[in-house]
Amino acid sequence: MISITVTALVFGVIFLAELPDKTALAGLVLGTRYRASYVFAGVAAAFLLHVVLAVAAGSVLTLLPQQIVHALTGVLFLGGAAMLLLKKGDDEEEIKKPADQSFWKVAGTGFMLILVAEFGDLTQIMTANLAARYDDPVSVGLGAVLGLWAVAGLGIVGGKALMKRVPLRLITQIAALLMLGLGVWSLWEAVSG
Repeated sequence: MISITVTALVFGVIFLAELPDKTALAGLVLGTRYRASYVFAGVAAAFLLHVVLAVAAGSVLTLLPQQIVHALTGVLFLGGAAMLLLKKGDDEEEIKKPADQSFWKVAGTGFMLILVAEFGDLTQIMTANLAARYDDPVSVGLGAVLGLWAVAGLGIVGGKALMKRVPLRLITQIAALLMLGLGVWSLWEAVSG
Protein backbone atom coordinates (compact mmCIF):
# COMPACT_ATOMS: atom_id res chain seq x y z
CA MET A 1 0.00 0.00 0.00
CA ILE A 2 1.28 3.46 -0.88
CA SER A 3 1.50 6.08 1.86
CA ILE A 4 0.42 9.45 0.45
CA THR A 5 2.18 11.22 3.36
CA VAL A 6 5.54 9.54 2.74
CA THR A 7 5.23 9.98 -1.03
CA ALA A 8 4.40 13.69 -0.65
CA LEU A 9 7.22 14.30 1.83
CA VAL A 10 9.77 12.52 -0.37
CA PHE A 11 8.47 14.35 -3.45
CA GLY A 12 8.93 17.73 -1.74
CA VAL A 13 12.40 17.03 -0.40
CA ILE A 14 13.72 15.52 -3.64
CA PHE A 15 12.05 18.19 -5.81
CA LEU A 16 13.60 21.04 -3.83
CA ALA A 17 17.01 19.38 -3.61
CA GLU A 18 17.11 18.66 -7.36
CA LEU A 19 15.98 22.12 -8.55
CA PRO A 20 19.36 23.82 -8.03
CA ASP A 21 21.24 20.80 -9.40
CA LYS A 22 23.23 20.88 -12.62
CA THR A 23 20.99 18.24 -14.20
CA ALA A 24 18.04 20.66 -14.16
CA LEU A 25 20.21 23.01 -16.20
CA ALA A 26 21.32 20.17 -18.45
CA GLY A 27 17.67 19.28 -19.08
CA LEU A 28 16.97 22.92 -19.90
CA VAL A 29 19.83 22.99 -22.42
CA LEU A 30 18.80 19.70 -24.02
CA GLY A 31 15.18 20.87 -24.15
CA THR A 32 16.15 23.98 -26.08
CA ARG A 33 18.09 21.93 -28.64
CA TYR A 34 15.89 18.89 -29.15
CA ARG A 35 12.32 17.68 -29.10
CA ALA A 36 11.21 17.91 -25.45
CA SER A 37 9.42 14.54 -25.38
CA TYR A 38 12.54 12.73 -26.62
CA VAL A 39 14.72 14.43 -24.02
CA PHE A 40 12.23 13.69 -21.24
CA ALA A 41 12.02 10.00 -22.18
CA GLY A 42 15.77 9.55 -21.79
CA VAL A 43 16.07 11.66 -18.66
CA ALA A 44 13.06 9.97 -17.03
CA ALA A 45 14.48 6.48 -17.70
CA ALA A 46 17.83 7.43 -16.13
CA PHE A 47 16.15 8.92 -13.05
CA LEU A 48 14.00 5.79 -12.66
CA LEU A 49 17.13 3.61 -12.69
CA HIS A 50 18.80 5.84 -10.10
CA VAL A 51 15.77 5.71 -7.79
CA VAL A 52 15.53 1.91 -8.02
CA LEU A 53 19.22 1.63 -7.05
CA ALA A 54 18.84 4.16 -4.21
CA VAL A 55 15.71 2.53 -2.78
CA ALA A 56 17.40 -0.88 -2.91
CA ALA A 57 20.41 0.51 -1.01
CA GLY A 58 18.14 2.20 1.53
CA SER A 59 16.11 -0.97 2.00
CA VAL A 60 19.29 -2.87 2.90
CA LEU A 61 19.90 -0.30 5.65
CA THR A 62 16.56 -1.19 7.24
CA LEU A 63 18.07 -4.54 8.24
CA LEU A 64 20.17 -2.69 10.84
CA PRO A 65 18.81 -1.83 14.30
CA GLN A 66 16.46 1.21 14.20
CA GLN A 67 18.66 3.42 16.39
CA ILE A 68 21.64 2.92 14.08
CA VAL A 69 19.49 3.62 11.01
CA HIS A 70 18.11 6.83 12.59
CA ALA A 71 21.60 7.97 13.61
CA LEU A 72 23.08 7.18 10.19
CA THR A 73 20.28 8.86 8.23
CA GLY A 74 20.39 11.85 10.60
CA VAL A 75 24.10 12.37 9.98
CA LEU A 76 23.66 11.93 6.22
CA PHE A 77 20.76 14.41 6.12
CA LEU A 78 22.83 16.96 8.05
CA GLY A 79 25.69 16.36 5.62
CA GLY A 80 23.31 16.90 2.69
CA ALA A 81 22.05 20.15 4.23
CA ALA A 82 25.65 21.32 4.64
CA MET A 83 26.43 20.39 1.02
CA LEU A 84 23.47 22.43 -0.22
CA LEU A 85 24.36 25.45 1.90
CA LEU A 86 28.05 25.38 0.96
CA LYS A 87 27.46 24.61 -2.73
CA LYS A 88 28.78 27.09 -5.25
CA GLY A 89 26.83 28.02 -8.39
CA ASP A 90 26.95 25.32 -11.04
CA ASP A 91 28.31 26.15 -14.44
CA GLU A 92 26.42 24.91 -17.44
CA GLU A 93 28.25 21.84 -18.68
CA GLU A 94 29.04 21.25 -22.32
CA ILE A 95 26.59 18.77 -23.79
CA LYS A 96 27.65 16.80 -26.83
CA LYS A 97 25.10 17.25 -29.58
CA PRO A 98 24.07 13.99 -31.28
CA ALA A 99 24.56 13.83 -35.04
CA ASP A 100 20.84 13.45 -35.70
CA GLN A 101 17.62 14.16 -33.85
CA SER A 102 16.08 10.68 -33.89
CA PHE A 103 14.28 9.49 -30.77
CA TRP A 104 16.99 6.99 -29.84
CA LYS A 105 19.87 9.45 -30.30
CA VAL A 106 18.22 12.25 -28.33
CA ALA A 107 16.76 10.01 -25.59
CA GLY A 108 20.10 8.19 -25.38
CA THR A 109 21.95 11.47 -24.94
CA GLY A 110 19.58 12.52 -22.14
CA PHE A 111 19.79 9.08 -20.51
CA MET A 112 23.59 8.94 -20.54
CA LEU A 113 23.97 12.53 -19.34
CA ILE A 114 21.72 11.94 -16.30
CA LEU A 115 23.04 8.42 -15.66
CA VAL A 116 26.60 9.70 -15.32
CA ALA A 117 25.88 13.08 -13.71
CA GLU A 118 23.47 11.79 -11.07
CA PHE A 119 25.31 8.65 -9.96
CA GLY A 120 26.08 9.10 -6.26
CA ASP A 121 24.47 12.55 -6.39
CA LEU A 122 22.89 14.17 -3.36
CA THR A 123 19.33 13.26 -4.38
CA GLN A 124 20.28 9.62 -4.90
CA ILE A 125 21.86 9.53 -1.43
CA MET A 126 18.81 11.30 0.02
CA THR A 127 16.50 8.76 -1.61
CA ALA A 128 18.47 5.91 -0.05
CA ASN A 129 18.26 7.70 3.33
CA LEU A 130 14.52 8.22 2.99
CA ALA A 131 14.01 4.57 2.04
CA ALA A 132 15.92 3.54 5.17
CA ARG A 133 14.13 6.11 7.31
CA TYR A 134 10.57 5.20 6.34
CA ASP A 135 11.00 1.50 5.43
CA ASP A 136 8.42 2.03 2.68
CA PRO A 137 10.29 1.46 -0.59
CA VAL A 138 7.28 1.87 -2.89
CA SER A 139 6.13 5.21 -1.41
CA VAL A 140 9.70 6.55 -1.22
CA GLY A 141 10.48 5.38 -4.76
CA LEU A 142 7.27 6.89 -6.14
CA GLY A 143 7.86 10.23 -4.40
CA ALA A 144 11.49 10.38 -5.52
CA VAL A 145 10.74 9.47 -9.15
CA LEU A 146 7.88 11.97 -9.37
CA GLY A 147 10.04 14.68 -7.77
CA LEU A 148 12.91 14.06 -10.20
CA TRP A 149 10.57 13.85 -13.18
CA ALA A 150 8.87 17.09 -12.17
CA VAL A 151 12.20 18.91 -12.01
CA ALA A 152 13.26 17.39 -15.33
CA GLY A 153 9.97 18.46 -16.92
CA LEU A 154 10.30 21.97 -15.53
CA GLY A 155 13.89 22.17 -16.69
CA ILE A 156 13.09 20.92 -20.17
CA VAL A 157 9.96 23.00 -20.70
CA GLY A 158 10.29 26.16 -18.67
CA GLY A 159 13.18 26.16 -16.25
CA LYS A 160 14.48 29.50 -17.38
CA ALA A 161 11.19 31.26 -16.57
CA LEU A 162 11.03 29.65 -13.09
CA MET A 163 14.59 30.63 -12.26
CA LYS A 164 13.81 34.25 -13.21
CA ARG A 165 10.90 34.33 -10.73
CA VAL A 166 12.29 32.29 -7.83
CA PRO A 167 15.91 32.88 -6.78
CA LEU A 168 17.96 29.70 -6.94
CA ARG A 169 19.53 30.55 -3.59
CA LEU A 170 16.08 30.59 -1.93
CA ILE A 171 15.21 27.17 -3.36
CA THR A 172 18.55 25.80 -2.12
CA GLN A 173 18.01 27.26 1.36
CA ILE A 174 14.51 25.75 1.64
CA ALA A 175 15.82 22.32 0.61
CA ALA A 176 18.69 22.61 3.11
CA LEU A 177 16.27 23.61 5.88
CA LEU A 178 14.06 20.57 5.16
CA MET A 179 17.09 18.29 5.22
CA LEU A 180 18.34 19.90 8.44
CA GLY A 181 14.94 19.26 10.04
CA LEU A 182 14.91 15.63 8.89
CA GLY A 183 18.48 15.19 10.16
CA VAL A 184 17.72 16.61 13.61
CA TRP A 185 14.51 14.56 13.83
CA SER A 186 16.34 11.35 12.90
CA LEU A 187 19.11 12.02 15.42
CA TRP A 188 16.52 12.79 18.12
CA GLU A 189 14.82 9.45 17.43
CA ALA A 190 18.19 7.67 17.59
CA VAL A 191 18.99 9.19 20.98
CA SER A 192 15.51 8.97 22.51
CA GLY A 193 14.67 5.51 21.14
